[in-house]
Amino acid sequence: MHLRVLARRLRFVVPGLILLGLLGWSAWLFASRWRPSPGDFPVQGVDVSEEAGPIEWWTAKKAGIDFAYIRATTGADARDLRFPENWRWTFEAGIRRGALHVYSLCRLAADQAGNFMTTVPRSDDQLPPAVEVDFQPDCPARPERQVVLGELGRFLHDVETHIGKPAILMVSSRFESQYRLGDAFPRLLWARQAFFPPSYFVRPWSIWQASRHRRIEGIGAPVNWDVMAK
Repeated sequence: MHLRVLARRLRFVVPGLILLGLLGWSAWLFASRWRPSPGDFPVQGVDVSEEAGPIEWWTAKKAGIDFAYIRATTGADARDLRFPENWRWTFEAGIRRGALHVYSLCRLAADQAGNFMTTVPRSDDQLPPAVEVDFQPDCPARPERQVVLGELGRFLHDVETHIGKPAILMVSSRFESQYRLGDAFPRLLWARQAFFPPSYFVRPWSIWQASRHRRIEGIGAPVNWDVMAK
C-alpha cells in the first residue's frame, strides 16, 4: 500500500525536479552567454585576475574584447601572480590594458600605493589605473568617512603621479551608500550590477561591470564582463 502511494507521488515529483533542473540549466546558459548589446555599448571588455587561470588573449579578443583591466595588487602586500603575463600578452594581442588595485580599509594608503607602484610599470599606452573599493571579507574595519576619504585621497595622489593619469573608481553600491565617494572625488566611476544598468552614483558612470559569469573561448573560468559608456 505504501509503495503504491509513493509511486503515485513520484510520478508528480520526478517531472517537477527535471523541469527545475532544465530551468536552472537554461538560466545558467543564458547568464554565461549574455552581454549588453554592442549597439548600445560599442566598447566592451573584461576585468581579470589570477583566478581566471592562463588566458589565450588572441582567442579571447575574438569574443569582442576591446579592453582589459588586469588586477595587479591587493592591499599593501599581495600581488596578482598572473599580472606580468596578462600585462604582456594583452599588449601583444593589441588589447587596450589597464591595471587594477583592490583597496583595503585595513592598510595604510602609502603602503598600498607603494605596492602598486612597484608592481605596475608606467607606460603611455595604458588606460587610467583602476581602484576597486568595497568591504573586503578579510577586513572588518569601518572607519569614519573623513578618514576613508583622506586615506584614499593619498593613495590616488601617489598612484596618479606614478601612472600620469587620473584613476577610475570601481565602487560597490553598498560602499557608495555608506561613504559617497562619487560626491568626494571628481574621478570617473565604475559601477557593478548584473544585467541591469546601475544608478546608485550621483553622477553617470563611465564603466559598468554587467556580468561576473560570462564564458568565452580563451578563458577557462567565468569572466567579469564590462562595457564603457558612450
